[in-house]
Amino acid sequence: MSKHSLLQKDFYRESGQWLSTVQIWKKCFSPNLHFIYLLRNAQKFQKNSFKGKIWRLVLRHYQIKYGFQIYPETQIGAGFYLGHWGAVVINPKTKIGKNCNIAQGVTIAQSNRGKNEGVPEIGDEVWIGPNAVIVGNIKIGNNVLIAPNAYVNINVPDSSIVVGNPATFSTNENATVGYINNKIK
Repeated sequence: MSKHSLLQKDFYRESGQWLSTVQIWKKCFSPNLHFIYLLRNAQKFQKNSFKGKIWRLVLRHYQIKYGFQIYPETQIGAGFYLGHWGAVVINPKTKIGKNCNIAQGVTIAQSNRGKNEGVPEIGDEVWIGPNAVIVGNIKIGNNVLIAPNAYVNINVPDSSIVVGNPATFSTNENATVGYINNKIK
């Protein structure tokens, strides 16, 4: 069991340093880090508890203010990193692994019909570029880079680079080297 909280692990990704609670509060002047702080606190409490209701109410206000449509029900691993703030939509049933970076304009959505009906599952160490769309019951492997503006509705194996609309991928053992920094173990 790690001595660091999930929140500390998320903030470690931004700075590469383990921060105290006071240092985390100071970093919350950045909208993306502030939102992660609120999201992780909303995830700590039962939905129908008093504290859970308060944190969700505060989170809802900042979802609207910052443009992040990410819900406490979303399963997100340690080391979550939002590169920029604004216009990110993630279906609450989505599963996201650890050490994942998500840029502005990203949509991770459910498909309501067809062969890929359902929601995506995203592995560890995945970098998702600006304005990428990931949709349907698909699996994104570990160590995957999804290029800006890619439309992904296919399964993607580990160690791949994904580009285009429709998406195509090529394998690359170093897919996320230099893109995902300060990884959580």
